[in-house]
Amino acid sequence: MNTGSDGPGEVAVAGPAETDGERPERGLGSRAPEFIKARRVLHLSWQVGVFVVGLAVVGVGVVLLPLPGPGWVVIFAGMAIWATEFVWAQLVLRWTKRKVTEAAQRALDPRVRRRNIALTVTGLVIVAVLGGIYVWKFGLAMPWRIGGR
Repeated sequence: MNTGSDGPGEVAVAGPAETDGERPERGLGSRAPEFIKARRVLHLSWQVGVFVVGLAVVGVGVVLLPLPGPGWVVIFAGMAIWATEFVWAQLVLRWTKRKVTEAAQRALDPRVRRRNIALTVTGLVIVAVLGGIYVWKFGLAMPWRIGGR
């Protein structure tokens, strides 16, 4: 337990960011205002409200996954709402942020970029060749009929 923790039940975790010279991660626990944390019934009501709002946002995100829309962004927004109050959501968001950062760093590696460019060019060449074969064999006629016949 860190001596700088803000309230009961709040746990401050010293992560690798503190030792690397980067800005330290914020301690885990409730981000509710002090007057709410001071009263148990009010704090419990606050937590229920945060959970219900976060659940509604995550539910909308799940609905948006198969539909056109930013499903994953909305789901992570709901997780961020939960993370204002629940330690498990804070840990999930930290893990996700770390993994996304690692993936972005790997994608910027010159060898990986060259491989991705080579695969993209190869795919485009294959599509162009197949399209050329189609036009050579059938002309610009479409394989389906549009009209009344």
